[in-house]
Amino acid sequence: MTEAGRKTEEMSQGLSEREAQILDFEKSWWQAPSSKEQEIRDRFDVSASRYYQILNQLIDRPEALAHDPLLVKRLRRLREQRQRSRSASRLRIR
Repeated sequence: MTEAGRKTEEMSQGLSEREAQILDFEKSWWQAPSSKEQEIRDRFDVSASRYYQILNQLIDRPEALAHDPLLVKRLRRLREQRQRSRSASRLRIR
């Protein structure tokens, strides 16, 4: 195994099992038999808003990036787009 491969594996191992499950769920939630909110409650025993708080903190961690770089980069990009959109709408209102 290369040095880079070992570092990626070590960083990915820094995630708890639940954190890895959250990232894996976020990658394929649309395949679930019920609504995303219901699946979140059933699988993780938290409200949807708490789930998104956890997810937003999680995608800032290098271990999450090592676990699934494409997913984490996409989620970061979507979050940044939402933040820019909110900022732009606030500026237009005033």
